[in-house]
Amino acid sequence: MLNIGVIGCGYWGPNLVRNFSQIKECNVLWCSDLSDDRLQQIKEIYPRVKTTKNYMEVIEDKNVDAVAIATPVSTHFELAKTALQNNKHVLVEKPLADNSEHAKELIEIAEKNKKIMMVDHTFEYASAINKIKGVLEAGELGKLFTIDMIRVNLGLFQKDINVVWDLAPHDISILLFLLGRMPTSVKADGMAYILENIEDDAHITLKFPDKITTHMHVSWLDPLKIRKTTIVGNKKMLVYDDTEQTEKIKIFDKGVTLEKNNLPKDEYYATWEEFRLVYRRGEAKVPVLDNKEPLNVMCRHFAECIKNNKKPLSDGLSGLRVVQVIEAIQESLRSKGKDVFL
Repeated sequence: MLNIGVIGCGYWGPNLVRNFSQIKECNVLWCSDLSDDRLQQIKEIYPRVKTTKNYMEVIEDKNVDAVAIATPVSTHFELAKTALQNNKHVLVEKPLADNSEHAKELIEIAEKNKKIMMVDHTFEYASAINKIKGVLEAGELGKLFTIDMIRVNLGLFQKDINVVWDLAPHDISILLFLLGRMPTSVKADGMAYILENIEDDAHITLKFPDKITTHMHVSWLDPLKIRKTTIVGNKKMLVYDDTEQTEKIKIFDKGVTLEKNNLPKDEYYATWEEFRLVYRRGEAKVPVLDNKEPLNVMCRHFAECIKNNKKPLSDGLSGLRVVQVIEAIQESLRSKGKDVFL
């Protein structure tokens, strides 16, 4: 039995408690939070779980095997570091840390203490994202051109981080997972409309090798909750809408081909008649997906990695790469949209 302590019972923590409680190999032993009301809510639903406002009670309990951290980003480093130094395996809510140096230090401490450290990049465990990865690896879309990602909603405003640190880690982790590489450069433009110096709306461009360009929009200022990704290839196109209940992925047999009427490849076309754009408007295909909750899959993976001492899918290095991209975006924001190279 894997005994787990959850630190942070605000928005995300209760979801971790719920999912770990559903896994027969796991036992949620502790929950810690600074709010008495939140701890009382946990106690009402899970009466056997011990609660405390002092997180050190959780970390210093020798019966606790692993700690799940779901607290503000600025606290991730100290909490994870302390837990690792107290011989605990650690699961950290995204992003891993508030800067890449802290992320690197956590990786080193985990390796030194031979502990599993994993980042909760939930979407890497989603059936839809893994289906998309399979489609890309099979070459079904052909050569990739562009990827457009929208993640917007009204709130929730944060006081310690901007919208990039809050929402972009999801799409960045998805991108790195799907493409298997880091971007070569990023540029970003954002505005702080509500809270001073805390951007609540941002547009980001990430350029990858092979001329793949990604456009990302994250915002706390949209009346609708939108979670949509469009991937365009030279053979087919794919749309992923995470707000859809049944048809999250649609693959369109659509595209455009330039027919050059047998002229030499590099010859200049002086008139419209010398070339022709052919539009392909085929049917859409909707892949079948399983309905497993991604967070539950992630929690099970964490437990399995500890049991079998294996490297997690979203390990410390995965978390570091996401933080490095966010830092580059931040640098571009500060320089009013300057290209930042990675």
